[in-house]
Amino acid sequence: MNGFKLESSYQPSGDQPEAIRSLVQGLQERKRDQTLLGVTGSGKTFTVANMIAEAQRPTLVIAHNKTLAAQLAAEYREFFPHNAVHYFVSYYDYYQPEAYVPVTDTYIEKEAQINEDIERLRHAATQALLTRKDVIVVASVSCIYGLGSPIEYEKVNLKLMQGEQMTRATLTRKLISIYFERTTGDLSPGTFRALGAYVEVMPAGERVVYRIDLAGGRVSKIEEIDAMTRAIVTRHEALFIFPARQYVTPKDVQDAALADIEAELKQRLKELDAAGKPLEAERLKRRTRQDITMIREFGYCNGIENYSRHFDRRKPGEPPYTLLSYFPKDFLTVIDESHVTISQIGGMYAGDRSRKNTLVEHGFRLPSAVDNRPLTFDEFRERTGQTIYTSATPAPYELGLSGTPIQQVIRPTGLVDPEIVIRPVTADVSAENRRGPSSGQVKDFIAEAEATTKRGARSMVTVLTKKMAEDLAQFLVERGVKARYLHSDVKTIERIEILTDFRRGAFDVLVGVNLLREGLDLPEVELVGILDADKEGFLRSETSLIQTIGRAARNVNGRVLLYADRMTGSLERAVGETNRRREIQLAHNAKHHVTPKTVEKRIKDITGDIQRSRARAISELARIDERAAGTDLAKLIREKRREMHEAADRLDFETAALIRDEIQALEKDVRK
Repeated sequence: MNGFKLESSYQPSGDQPEAIRSLVQGLQERKRDQTLLGVTGSGKTFTVANMIAEAQRPTLVIAHNKTLAAQLAAEYREFFPHNAVHYFVSYYDYYQPEAYVPVTDTYIEKEAQINEDIERLRHAATQALLTRKDVIVVASVSCIYGLGSPIEYEKVNLKLMQGEQMTRATLTRKLISIYFERTTGDLSPGTFRALGAYVEVMPAGERVVYRIDLAGGRVSKIEEIDAMTRAIVTRHEALFIFPARQYVTPKDVQDAALADIEAELKQRLKELDAAGKPLEAERLKRRTRQDITMIREFGYCNGIENYSRHFDRRKPGEPPYTLLSYFPKDFLTVIDESHVTISQIGGMYAGDRSRKNTLVEHGFRLPSAVDNRPLTFDEFRERTGQTIYTSATPAPYELGLSGTPIQQVIRPTGLVDPEIVIRPVTADVSAENRRGPSSGQVKDFIAEAEATTKRGARSMVTVLTKKMAEDLAQFLVERGVKARYLHSDVKTIERIEILTDFRRGAFDVLVGVNLLREGLDLPEVELVGILDADKEGFLRSETSLIQTIGRAARNVNGRVLLYADRMTGSLERAVGETNRRREIQLAHNAKHHVTPKTVEKRIKDITGDIQRSRARAISELARIDERAAGTDLAKLIREKRREMHEAADRLDFETAALIRDEIQALEKDVRK
């Protein structure tokens, strides 16, 4: 591929063209840092995509959570369908880090459940970075955590050429040497099987099968096969196969690392004995020697990452290899929602170091374990070059680095920031409403919400605690208002169901605590109420207020009610900034004769898709003859696996997780 080619059905509009021009000019002038201040719904991703197409440089996009990263990756894939857009996040579905609590003398062993599809996507990302230039990787902050050396990873890749001499035994040994596992059953990423003169391999970063025909002691054919249908997709003259693990250690390096671990153990035991800690010394000696034995025999042990400094041949304190190590020198970095992501990147090191120090102090790990860590913020800065920060509310840090931000406040839809109305907390709507809760803001909001419902629109209201959200939702229901609450204790699938029901009109008022963190995009919301807006703090900071106000910016009739008895500094700044943007937007619309229109967004509920899938499965099972039940179930499970992997490829992990649970239930039926 020669370079990035952006494809889109629409052209930059509003102030997007100027933002793109300014960002590209900044890159050409070698500016280290630039900030794009883009309001909600202004198309920041489209602007950045245009910048990437102009710059023609590999790009790392960092988001502050997996869900947002998946959304961004899907958007960039739409803009760059012919380029390599990859998704790189932590591959754990569940992760409990190793820890020790001295106060209660409680040791917590590491527990982890690895998501096979995400692990495959991580491999695909690193392999793309080593083989092509037109790469965008959308990552969570896991990109600053330790990863195997890109030098060793690239060095041991296996290249097969049609016509070269190769026996089945030789190819089998080569695959095992790069950590592929042999199987006689169905292939999964990182496995292979030998069938007569053929060897079939599924690389770690793909979900296709490559069949190598070794007839006559040479590579006579290399065929790419669909993993489900077994149909031949295409034939290749050459094939590169990267290691099945991202940690690759040659035998001589492993031997040197084990010698260093032995030496470090000997020194540490002396220190613990001198400090009068025989229990800690015995604990460390037993665990470390068991790990050494496991590594020597099997090349692996549980918690092997704690010895990564020795295997990477790093000096004490030297930072680990990370995803950033796989990028070429001239790559761009885009930090999405920078007001959140920057602080997340900066906070990772200290928490990890504190936990590791406790483990080392009490003899659970060698001192070198602390070097299995995320990068410090300074190390992160050293390893990134030109950086673009994007946010509707950039923080002082990025503004301090980049100076005046590049403004993008005009929405392609012509929508303006919502009208803000400030009302006192203690005021009642009318004498009739003085019965019930003492807070007048609740009664006032109810009256406004009821009026909004009559117009066929929806309302949202934010409070300060989970208990307040639950109590307010219950009170609203008692008053005859259809309402539900949403906060961090609500499980992911239930949250999706609640939001879908809200958009469909199953209820009219959504009550939340920190709704701005939910990534809500709800065009049906016409009214947003912020109770106790004058309670200065995280939930009522300038940033939080502006983000929450933005929830009403998708509707042409958007309006925000702020309940406050006094104007705090955060309130004044949030209201001032919103009104400033609103004036610019109104002036633009008047000048260009733009008529704003509410965003139209299809209502899609993934749980509905799964329920329909389950209904089909039940229908199929009902028709299965009792004697052939096992065979038909196995066929159905294979089909479900295909659906699960397709969902994962779309980065729709909620759907994939639900199908996985369905597969597990079906597999129990097979075993009965």
